[in-house]
Amino acid sequence: MSSADSQLSPRLIVETRPADHIDDLLEYADPREPLVWLRRGEGFVAVGGASPVAVIRIPGGESGRAVRMAAAWRELSAKAEIDDTVQLPGTGLVAFAALAFDDRSAASSVLLVPSVIVGRRGRQSWITRVSVAGQALPPLPTAPRGYGAHWSGTLGPGSLDPGGFQDAVRGGLDAIASGEVSKVVLARDLIGTIPPGADLRRLARALSTGYPDCWTFAVDGLIGASPETLVTVSKGTVTARVLAGTTPRGADADADAEASAALATSPKDQDEHLFAVQSVLKSLRPHTRSLAASEQPFTLRLPNLWHLATDVEGELSEEASGLDLVAVLHPTAAVAGTPTNVALDVIRRLEPFDRGRYAGPVGWIDGDGDGEWAIALRCAQFAPQPVAGGSSALEPLALTAHAGAGIVAGSDPESELIETRVKFRPIVDALA
Repeated sequence: MSSADSQLSPRLIVETRPADHIDDLLEYADPREPLVWLRRGEGFVAVGGASPVAVIRIPGGESGRAVRMAAAWRELSAKAEIDDTVQLPGTGLVAFAALAFDDRSAASSVLLVPSVIVGRRGRQSWITRVSVAGQALPPLPTAPRGYGAHWSGTLGPGSLDPGGFQDAVRGGLDAIASGEVSKVVLARDLIGTIPPGADLRRLARALSTGYPDCWTFAVDGLIGASPETLVTVSKGTVTARVLAGTTPRGADADADAEASAALATSPKDQDEHLFAVQSVLKSLRPHTRSLAASEQPFTLRLPNLWHLATDVEGELSEEASGLDLVAVLHPTAAVAGTPTNVALDVIRRLEPFDRGRYAGPVGWIDGDGDGEWAIALRCAQFAPQPVAGGSSALEPLALTAHAGAGIVAGSDPESELIETRVKFRPIVDALA
């Protein structure tokens, strides 16, 4: 199904039951097309070999992706019969989704309902099975599948090499100096390949292990580990974590402390962060009864860098789903700029590529509209794996990765280039 024919959406039968403890969820995922949502080892994955029972796919170039997807999901979930004895976040009817960054992107936006999911939160594991009404529920998953052979990928400059990126930054500074924008986020790309038949679960595993506090995701070939929560909705409460302002970690404890302190007191980074926070608050206020953000950002430590971060929390004032809030929040100033629409025009002018789903929303939603959504950062988009046995199955698999930096008055092209190198590190290391 697609958003265009949502009136034909099937009636789904959903059953969630407790399961024996599952240690490594990724062992159940599909090696070629993993569907994954993990943080600190908890979350859920679609069981490999089980085809989705419902797909909402909005072709590239069509506007209002999140709004249309939210409407289609509301119709699909309203028809569903859900028998969930576990009642934890991620149980019952659940869909994975990844949306393109830009309405003008050629990349599609997709929502997938797996037929079998295994999950774990704390000590509780579960299995969810989904079928179309009139059909039997799929069989319970068998033993987990061991990981395939180790592999490594190759990466090199894409459409915008380091020199070109610095030129783009200078173009962004010109747009700021002329008053066109106050902030613009510019990215560069890397392109590469991985061996044919590579087990993509290994990439997700490396990211999940190396960056346990990030959201590790895999949806329709988009695989990454994002530190930035776009929005979380749970039983009427909405939360978000805004990240903007970045510096590399120090080489030792003293240098690391100095790096954190310098970031916390940097006027340039404080300005960049303020733009991002204000954009989130402005978008959420019409949909909340109360909304609060910390008065001052805190420094968030990741394995390779420091971020300025602000947590936002509020109470929903309406029956809004996670996808409804995604529609009003994306794109934030943290990934586009200020003012947003003008910043998007500057991005289109200065970036010689289509971002695809990079910096777009990625996450999950349940039958009640609750869910967790991140911004697709520290990620790579993989081309679809060819059918086994065909001649193309012997060809390396193509990938594209992106990393960006927020440009404000006072930004330095060389420093912004260094920032992108730091942000590429998670995916580059995981592919090594």
